Amino acid sequence: MTLEILTAESLLPLRHGFFTRRGGASSGVFSGLNCGAGSSDQSEIVSINRARVAEAMQVAPDRLITVHQVHSADVVPVTGPLSARPRADAMVTATPGMALAVLTADCQPVLFADSNAQVIGAAHAGWRGTLDGVLEATIDAMESLGAQREAITAVIGPTISQAAYEVGPEFLDAFLAEDAGNGRFFTNGQGDRYQFDLPAYGLHRLRNAGVGHAEWTRHCTYDDPDRFYSYRRSAHAGEADYGRLISVIRL
Repeated sequence: MTLEILTAESLLPLRHGFFTRRGGASSGVFSGLNCGAGSSDQSEIVSINRARVAEAMQVAPDRLITVHQVHSADVVPVTGPLSARPRADAMVTATPGMALAVLTADCQPVLFADSNAQVIGAAHAGWRGTLDGVLEATIDAMESLGAQREAITAVIGPTISQAAYEVGPEFLDAFLAEDAGNGRFFTNGQGDRYQFDLPAYGLHRLRNAGVGHAEWTRHCTYDDPDRFYSYRRSAHAGEADYGRLISVIRL
């Protein structure tokens, strides 16, 4: 099966893609294009999958850059291949030939570009990182490389939708403590539970930060098991592990 790559017209002409799970070499619960070295999938199979992604992005495998994601607001500037993966959740570069990639399985993959300045970024933005400012930190880091925030396009790829994202009252409290207006991203669920709209919150943070354009591809990872991995869906199914999707942008 060939790779399936979702793209956003607003990021063109830069080469980029939100890869689905289709077209990979993994099997079992990881069936498809699992690119997560942190999963319990066979490391050589993950390497094959990542090599297929690098080929699709027209870069050498060592120029497909990922970090050790820790749900932080930390951003790494990239000027060449990394000898080790730093603990961070976003990257920026102005170096041609670098492909920045983030791994997700419900969290938001966010790709950024200022095509005029030739500066790009990529962020792994779960609820914690988004609340702590990883999106704004990525924009700031792009500006330090010459980007202008009003010229930046930011696209949120496949992520968990509000209908599938049930949370508890303590989760709501954390968001209200940061901003009482954050209550609008929650609806009532069953009992004391709430449903959280992660992509709407991500778009809110991006637009408040002043980017020129922000959008969500409107794909829900939880609802489409044939195309996307989902941590929450795997947990609900009692599976031992789950695959990781990869989203990439390159200069």
